[in-house]
Amino acid sequence: MKKAATIRDVAARARVSVSVVSRVLNGTGPVAPAKRAQVLDAIEALAYRPRAAARELSHGRSETIGLLLADLTNPFFARLADRVVAEARSRDLQILLMTTQEDPHLEGQALDTLLDRSVGGMIGTPTSHNVARWEKLAALDIPVVFVDRAITDLDQVDVVSIENVDSAATATRHLLDRGHTRIAIVSGPLDTTTGVERVQGYEQALREHGVARDDRLVGPAPFRGDRGAEVVAQMLALDDPPTGLVVANTAQVRVVLRMLSQARIAIPDDLSVVVFDDNPWTELIRPPLTAVRQPIDMLALHSVELVHARMRQKLPPGPRRVRVAAEFLERSSTARI
Repeated sequence: MKKAATIRDVAARARVSVSVVSRVLNGTGPVAPAKRAQVLDAIEALAYRPRAAARELSHGRSETIGLLLADLTNPFFARLADRVVAEARSRDLQILLMTTQEDPHLEGQALDTLLDRSVGGMIGTPTSHNVARWEKLAALDIPVVFVDRAITDLDQVDVVSIENVDSAATATRHLLDRGHTRIAIVSGPLDTTTGVERVQGYEQALREHGVARDDRLVGPAPFRGDRGAEVVAQMLALDDPPTGLVVANTAQVRVVLRMLSQARIAIPDDLSVVVFDDNPWTELIRPPLTAVRQPIDMLALHSVELVHARMRQKLPPGPRRVRVAAEFLERSSTARI
């Protein structure tokens, strides 16, 4: 195996001192244009790669961000991971990606691993558990940004999310304005901020229209598994079933639609449906689905900007709350009752 080039190899090939190569690499001092060109040519010719750990020691900080996401089988989180990596790369930051699969035990293990790797900052989609481990990051002055959801007990942590209450209220109003009063919602678990806030938005819209909440039409479901389909099936079996449905749990959209198809429930003739989030296939199926499109690019941008600024101590103390508006897309899966 060919031995990796060292900084001394670069200096020898460029016919300069090691200190000149270091100044070119780290931008720590002036270098004549001709010598800079010699160093860059040597770096390219030798395929030299400075060790990240050495750079971090010289700068006194880690340039790696830990990214701990819930479930990459969920298209929302897969796309979020892709955009976070792109935003980090544009800032010469590295991403160390891990997933929790919505399992608090795996989340705890992942947090311990990321601590051992000495990451400079963390972007995470937390479960509602492991509060002490998340607090430990803050105690070690490791900046943390929660994205998509947060932990209520950790109000000192920066949070980037969509306007969950407004988004769910908009989706529910859309059905109310079309004459529906029996409106069901499939939310995330009610021990998560996204689950709670989207139900709050649903309730807000009902109150505005003078419609009483029916607890039987509020169906929390885990972010993994097929529970959403069971919840909707139970609602449709009621003596007075819903005529409108908001699937506010992105992970349950496909299983709910599959169940409706198998049960021969016609959309929107039998049931008007609004879903979170918008995927390429939601516009291609028949009928195209009315959807709340979450601004994933903006979630990634704000998350990386926040954690990077914290890593460089460019922000004053105190938590930031960034809420990004989602886009409501009316298509053909909803109709007047």
